[in-house]
Amino acid sequence: MSRTALPQRPIMAGIACLLAFSAAQAGELKLATTTSTENSGLLRFLLPKFEQKTGVNVKVIAVGSGKAMKMGEMGDVDVLLVHARKLEDAFMAAGYGVNRRDVMYNDFIVVGPANDPAGIKGGKDVLAGLRKLASSGSKFISRGDNSGTDVMEKDYWKQLGIEPKGQPWYVSAGLGMGEVLTMAAQMPGYTLSDRATYGAYRAKTGLAIAVQGDPKMFNPYGIIAVNPARHAGTNYADAMKLVEWITSPEGQQAIASYKVKDEQLFFPDYNGTQASK
Repeated sequence: MSRTALPQRPIMAGIACLLAFSAAQAGELKLATTTSTENSGLLRFLLPKFEQKTGVNVKVIAVGSGKAMKMGEMGDVDVLLVHARKLEDAFMAAGYGVNRRDVMYNDFIVVGPANDPAGIKGGKDVLAGLRKLASSGSKFISRGDNSGTDVMEKDYWKQLGIEPKGQPWYVSAGLGMGEVLTMAAQMPGYTLSDRATYGAYRAKTGLAIAVQGDPKMFNPYGIIAVNPARHAGTNYADAMKLVEWITSPEGQQAIASYKVKDEQLFFPDYNGTQASK
C-alpha cells in the first residue's frame, strides 16, 4: 500500500497557524484610520515617537472610518483610530472591538470659495448654512465614502429633511478628505471638512471657512483594538501598546503639541475613565 499525503492537512494547518503567530509577533501593527489623521500630517508626527519607544512598526491604512471598521470586522487590521461614534458603538456592541477609548477631538467646518456664492460665510449654524447653500444651487462636494465626515454630513441633510442625492448641485466624490478639498477648490464648491485636514490643505486650495462654531460640529476620535477572540491572528499585544501609549500623558501631550503654522489641530480627550470594555 503506497503512502499518501493524508497528514498534509494538519501539517499545513499547523504551519499556517505558526506563520500567523509569527506575523503577529514580528512587531508590525496594522492600523486602519480615517484619512484626516493621515492627510493632516498627525500620524507622521505621532507614530515615530511610538515606534521609537516600543520598537513596534506601524503600517497605516488610511480609509474612511466606515471602511476602517469593515476591515476590523474582517480581521484585516489590528487596531482602529476613527471618528464616527455611532458606527464605533455598533462595532463594539457586535463584539468586533475591545478597549475603546476617547483619544482626541477637533471640529467640522464648512469651507468653500473665498467669494462665497452661497452667501453663508460667517455663519455658526451648520443646518441654516446648508439649507441656504442648497437653495442657492451652489456646488457641494460630498465625501460619499461612509467616512465619519460623510456620516455626519448625511445626518445634517436628514435633520433638514433634504435629500441631496441626485440634485444638480450635489457631487458625491467617493474620495478622501484631501482629495475632496482639492475638488472643491477646482470646481469650485463647498464641502464639510474636519478642521485638521483643511488646515493642512488651506494654502494649496485657497478655500475659506464659511461655517464654524456649531456644537453639532463636534468631532471626537476613538481608538479600538480588534477583538482577538474574533480573530486570533491579530496583533492584539501591540494594538494595546498603541492604545495605552496614545492615551498616556506622553501620547496626549504629543497630540496637543502637533501644530500646522502655529495652529493646534487636535485636542487630547482621554481622562482615564472613558475606556469601553
